[in-house]
Amino acid sequence: MRLDTAITDAVERLTPASDSARLDAEILLCQTIDMPRSYLFAHPEDELDDLSKDRFEALLQRRIDGEPMSYITGSKEFWSHELLVSPATLVPRPETELLVELALLEIPRRAEWQILDLGTGSGAIAISIAAERLLCTVTATDVSPDALAIAAENVRQADLANVTCVPGAWTEPVANQQFNIIVSNPPYVREDDEALQNLQHEPSSALASGADGLDDIRILASDCAAILAADGWLMLEHGADQQSDVANILKAAGWVDITCHNDLAGKPRVTVARRSGK
Repeated sequence: MRLDTAITDAVERLTPASDSARLDAEILLCQTIDMPRSYLFAHPEDELDDLSKDRFEALLQRRIDGEPMSYITGSKEFWSHELLVSPATLVPRPETELLVELALLEIPRRAEWQILDLGTGSGAIAISIAAERLLCTVTATDVSPDALAIAAENVRQADLANVTCVPGAWTEPVANQQFNIIVSNPPYVREDDEALQNLQHEPSSALASGADGLDDIRILASDCAAILAADGWLMLEHGADQQSDVANILKAAGWVDITCHNDLAGKPRVTVARRSGK
């Protein structure tokens, strides 16, 4: 089978399952033959051998079955970093870059602050902040050993000496420390949300959080003040329909200066609050 024929056939099969069928097909074929995409355009007449056809078919079927491209390729770009991902971690979303942006706006360029990323997953947030603020020390925690191993490898590949990965649930492993900013993209999906059916390949423990999706945010609202410096910021990503509920949770826990910020799609996405007023 020629390369161009393989792509055409794959696009037809992928179209019902993907909004980017041609791009997916090309990336999967490149992974199969271990060549850049430019090779596909320069050598469309090249033939796939039987082994390559079998490998391509296996990758193609995984995508048709709904597996995210990032899991199939093993990587995802976030804040200009190419990060390793696996089924132990969420696939980093573009909207989460807002959390990084808001943190960087508050951290002076020459600051030597202590930053905490709770539930780091692949390490995307921690790495992005650390790379922009090299004088800061960033601590990244996660309860999942498998996720933390991915984060640690991403830190190694990014060659960052100012990130430390620590195992444990939420604030427990850093209970005796103090931080200037705490960021988190915690689970916030309702446990009965139908959207989870479309996210079946991603770890449910990193997605769902109780009947209303806010159990973990309640924990963070309750526990983070004890390890945050005076006037320090807590920054939480949440669902687009949870703005009011998150604000009420934070207010009830004694947080002040509570503000929600919209993502690029105009949806309420990240709420920030201070431990105490200025």
